[in-house]
Amino acid sequence: MVRSRTGDAITDEHVERVLRRLVAGSRPLLGWVSARQAPGSPGWAAMSADQRTSWWLGRLGRLTALLAAVPGIGGALADRLPVQDALGAAGQGLLLCALAREHGLADEGDQVRLLAAVLFDRELRPHAGRAGAAEAGQEPADPELAGELARSQRRHGRFTLPAVGRVVWRMGRLLWGLGDELGKRPQGHWYHKLLGMLPVVGLVGDYLGERAALRRTARAARRWLATHQPAGLGP
Repeated sequence: MVRSRTGDAITDEHVERVLRRLVAGSRPLLGWVSARQAPGSPGWAAMSADQRTSWWLGRLGRLTALLAAVPGIGGALADRLPVQDALGAAGQGLLLCALAREHGLADEGDQVRLLAAVLFDRELRPHAGRAGAAEAGQEPADPELAGELARSQRRHGRFTLPAVGRVVWRMGRLLWGLGDELGKRPQGHWYHKLLGMLPVVGLVGDYLGERAALRRTARAARRWLATHQPAGLGP
């Protein structure tokens, strides 16, 4: 039985609550990324789903993979801690939210189901996320995550890269409580893990491993969306 950091069994309801906060918190951050290029432009509409996926993998993936790989500078010692899994899962969650939006999957409950299936191999019930969202009053974003970006906006008039990095770290901390569940997320190849065990250069191995894991995440998302997306929506 998978357990949390506190030793409690992790239920579908627990996973749902955590992922709902991540989905809500992803909105302003994804808006910041998409406003800097491509999405919304005339050329974007003409791109295929694969091309848009590649754009998000490049634009978002470089940032989140680097943040997730930073603990790898400590080599094998850092690999004993689940910090990288928490940060990696946060980056993968952001990518999944972006891809869901590009495929017309706008419902928060459906996005929660996508994240649960790809990251944790859990098939949540179709109405997952909706009841919790209603209880939360349909807040636009997690207050803690939104507050970080709001402070950056007030001080600098924009979202800064350090602020974005802190948001991803906060998302990783949010996922930390899922404990061993994080080990189910898509991973890099075995040789990435081997390189990641070495001090200093482990950062490179972990970065490459996270990029490979993001590509696997995208492929798994496409498979899930092909069978679960709302009727009438194309790929």
